[in-house]
Amino acid sequence: MDTQPINILQVDDLNVFYGSFQAVKGVSFHVKQGEIFGLLGPNGAGKTSTLSAVEGLIRQQSGTVTVAGYETLKHPLHVKAAMGVQLQATSFQPELNVSEILQLYASLYGLTLTQEKLKTLLREINLAEAEGKKFGQLSGGQQQRVSLAITTIHDPKLVLLDEPTSGLDPQSRRQLWSRIEAIREKGNGVVLTTHSMEEAEAVCDRISIIDHGRIIATDTPQALIDKHRDDPEVVAVSRRGKVTLEDVFIALTGLDIRG
Repeated sequence: MDTQPINILQVDDLNVFYGSFQAVKGVSFHVKQGEIFGLLGPNGAGKTSTLSAVEGLIRQQSGTVTVAGYETLKHPLHVKAAMGVQLQATSFQPELNVSEILQLYASLYGLTLTQEKLKTLLREINLAEAEGKKFGQLSGGQQQRVSLAITTIHDPKLVLLDEPTSGLDPQSRRQLWSRIEAIREKGNGVVLTTHSMEEAEAVCDRISIIDHGRIIATDTPQALIDKHRDDPEVVAVSRRGKVTLEDVFIALTGLDIRG
């Protein structure tokens, strides 16, 4: 009998307030083992507040977040050990070279990188020729690959990626997509935020669209396209003849530019 993948992340009825303002309103979703899950929304929609509660950076007023079987508020250390987080803008010690940075952050997780393991890791992220370069000398794509390697160096069960390919050229973006897919193939769960609907459509197994603090749609990218392709709002914004995820996203969240 086939066994169903377990949920590596479970968010149930999450509510987050800043004073009297409610940023997250009853948000619920789950991420299975071996799944890339996209959390999409306009600026100010509640993505960052939701992820901050998952990461444990802010405390929700109600609702639960469970990572690898541990509730974030009850077992924060277990949750942190099971999670890797890559922020959109990450700065590492500019005076250290790539090898030194990888060894430093491995040690923070109690890991020892032998020279053999270090060489293998550098080959995996296509930086074998740049191990002696200082971080500040790397290109944007190279810096992102180092950042993702550090995020996953302790083999976390859940990986959170905030705009991981922002500002990258097409080649660097495709390389990073391959790295993210490799994380999934190991059976780990991935949550990413992105403003690129092309990226969400190409990489994510399922997505949730959040707006004004609420989840307004959850499904596979293709299922959302199929479900909404004949909606008048989608037809009105579609300009290519072929309905895309971006058309559906704009139809559901509106054309207004957010701050």
